[in-house]
Amino acid sequence: MYHTMVDFSEKYLERAKDMKNRLGIFRRRNDSPGGNVAGKTDKGMKSLKPTSEEALKWGESLEKLLLHKYGLAVFRAFLRTEFSEENLEFWLACEDFKKVKSQSKMASKAKKIFAEYIAIQACKEVNLDSYTREHTKDNLQNVTRGCFDLAQKRIYGLMEKDSYPRFLRSELYLDLINQKKLSPPL
Repeated sequence: MYHTMVDFSEKYLERAKDMKNRLGIFRRRNDSPGGNVAGKTDKGMKSLKPTSEEALKWGESLEKLLLHKYGLAVFRAFLRTEFSEENLEFWLACEDFKKVKSQSKMASKAKKIFAEYIAIQACKEVNLDSYTREHTKDNLQNVTRGCFDLAQKRIYGLMEKDSYPRFLRSELYLDLINQKKLSPPL
């Protein structure tokens, strides 16, 4: 029995280390204060890195966070650590959907969004009540730019009341707002 417990403990620790390593890419590295969210040097994102004052504005509303490219990337990384990135992906898919001009492209994109995020057992199923799910399904009979509005509003509300407050308390966000002013390179 002792041997079995040791084997179990070793497997558990190994699995925990593996998970920590996988999730570690989302944590900011202490040894690279200029690094981006993923800890890799990415020139595009590095140039978008906000000042602590800009990052503080994200605390005013989820909308302000999502409007900033770096804020969006940081929030996405945070949601990945919580295994709820599908909410943001769905919201963004709806935003892209509203920009489609062709009715035929709109219809095919609507079906794709529904199948990926709203259908029961969808690969990235978002958490919607049955009324919203059925309402959205009915909207697919006559696709318009607003056919996902209710579902998108519900998911936005879910992120705003649930994930967003946790993001504001996260180490990821707190590191950004508490970053020290680095002297500019010579």
